[in-house]
Amino acid sequence: MPKVLHILDSLNRGGAETMALDLCRNAAANGLDLTFVATGGGDLESDFRDSGVEFLRLQRRLPVDLSLTSQLRQIITDRKIAVVHGHQPVEALHLYLATRGLKAKRVLTLHGFYPGAKNDLALRFVLPRIDRCVVVSNEVLRLVSEKGLKSKAEFAVVDNGVDVKRLEMPGKNLRDELGMVAEQVLFGMIGNFSPVAQKDQLTVCRALPEVFKNIPEAHFVFVGGRSDAAPQLFDDCVNFCREAGISERAHFVGKRSDIGAVLQSLAVCVLSSLREGAPISVIEAMMMGVPVLLSDIAPLREISADGKYAVLFKTGDENDLAAKLLGMRANQNQSDKLAESARRWADSKFSIATHIKSLMQLYEQVLRSG
Repeated sequence: MPKVLHILDSLNRGGAETMALDLCRNAAANGLDLTFVATGGGDLESDFRDSGVEFLRLQRRLPVDLSLTSQLRQIITDRKIAVVHGHQPVEALHLYLATRGLKAKRVLTLHGFYPGAKNDLALRFVLPRIDRCVVVSNEVLRLVSEKGLKSKAEFAVVDNGVDVKRLEMPGKNLRDELGMVAEQVLFGMIGNFSPVAQKDQLTVCRALPEVFKNIPEAHFVFVGGRSDAAPQLFDDCVNFCREAGISERAHFVGKRSDIGAVLQSLAVCVLSSLREGAPISVIEAMMMGVPVLLSDIAPLREISADGKYAVLFKTGDENDLAAKLLGMRANQNQSDKLAESARRWADSKFSIATHIKSLMQLYEQVLRSG
């Protein structure tokens, strides 16, 4: 297999970063010769350094950083890199500049769409100049078409991948940390309070008074960081729970590294997003055998096979969310059967080994295309 370079602009804890870390940890075992470059730091930097692949830490200092481009070009030349792979338009732009005149093929994955004129301009510039664009779902592919974006070659849909071994944390349990007793039940949601992702945690908060009224032993945990760019998304949720008198049962625990321990503590995992690509948190919950309750946006319909492996609620509707969550708790046996079928589905479709195999096939196709 030819040498491949992946690049990320940030190593903060998020879906794309988590999947990239799983990729690094499993590259060698699946025959992928990988060098990983980061042009910014973050929570996961030490994990990437210990991931088992060559890790190089650079620093982007300008929106278009010619010094960074020069460093990347040297890395690609010295290591005889055959394929370079970015995960955001800004990364793909720097990879394009770094590989001009070289034989290395260029690949970009679109995990979704990042708002802002700069990202849109970079994407429209770079798409006709890369050799293959990967999208993580058919819904992202539909949005590409809707935006009128054109690529040098046809788009390829490659499912995200998760390493289930990362989630296995025997003996760890969030319930104990929260001081919960055996008869209490914990629901939860995993997702940063980010304006880019639009997870819509506030709709969940608005559903909780009804849920707590009908299930006196229920608690809910929100796992995810507060965004410096839009702190009100987090603050509005905390304030709502305080004003509704449910703060003692609604827990905001911030970013966590022990997602496996969180998931094995949950009776149901909720995702209320207004916009998604193909969220890693849903795949993780499915792989851990946790029943999932999802907003009915197109990407979440797709990841759950149109609701075959999840319960769906009307997006942004706190009353429907509450009713569906209460129904799942009332029919626990049915929820458990749903979770088991979802676990098998996720294992077969979204494993990290399957993801790496798909990437390697794509790289071979790109290299054969000349």
